[in-house]
Amino acid sequence: MTGYARVEQLGPAGRLSWELRSVNHRYLELQLKLPEEFRSLENELRALATQRIGRGKVEAGLRFSRDGVAAGALQIDGERLSAVLAAIEQVSAQLRTSAAPDPIQVLAWPGVVKQEHTPEIAAPLAEASLLFAAALDDFTSTRSREGERTQAYLIERLDAMAVLVDRVRLRAPQVRDAWLERLRAKIADLGVDVEPARLAQEAAMAAQRLDVDEELSRLASHFVEVRDTLARDEAVGRRLDFLMQELNREANTLSSKSQDAEMTRCAVEMKVIIEQMREQVQNIE
Repeated sequence: MTGYARVEQLGPAGRLSWELRSVNHRYLELQLKLPEEFRSLENELRALATQRIGRGKVEAGLRFSRDGVAAGALQIDGERLSAVLAAIEQVSAQLRTSAAPDPIQVLAWPGVVKQEHTPEIAAPLAEASLLFAAALDDFTSTRSREGERTQAYLIERLDAMAVLVDRVRLRAPQVRDAWLERLRAKIADLGVDVEPARLAQEAAMAAQRLDVDEELSRLASHFVEVRDTLARDEAVGRRLDFLMQELNREANTLSSKSQDAEMTRCAVEMKVIIEQMREQVQNIE
């Protein structure tokens, strides 16, 4: 399900901001973008997110800046720097190039600048974790509101399908009677005598071929199941996926049995509605 949230906090240690966004996905796929000094929080943050989010491709990014905080002196790891420079020299020799290394890129190499979790970073770490929980609250609230809109849309589509089912239910006996009348007229035109028993047999076979009561009953049953599923206070996306498949199966069978233009049109409209519902169901956890 799509969702978005952004929270920001300015504290003594600096400015923290979380931005969460998600798009549709069958399972939960969480991507955390953290500054290097906050990497130790990753497992904790993943656990928090998993408790609150069941589905979607979610991207969560943290920004941290020491606004208004005096920056301390950089501490260089001499051994690590020497190792990096030696590696650069070895690669340059093999590539036969004399280009000097970029100092900024060297400083950015992991381990060259010491980044120990001193008391200075301990406070931002704790604040980032608490702020992430607040961002999750806002994020899940926006997704809940979208879920309510999606639920209303699906129920509206179910109501439209129910109207089509009723229309087919009323039309089906007329189609059977019309077929029987055509058969009798054809027999009369041919001027042949047909035994009543044989005519009754043909009529029974035709009625069996044209009978759609079972499909209509199953469609109505699936409508009830979809409504009940939408009312549950739990993750229902996968169950709704399955129910959409079942609805589509019955609509296809109904279409294949149809010998009437009006019934065929209703079956096609049902399949269009089911596809619209299926696209929305992909947004539901």
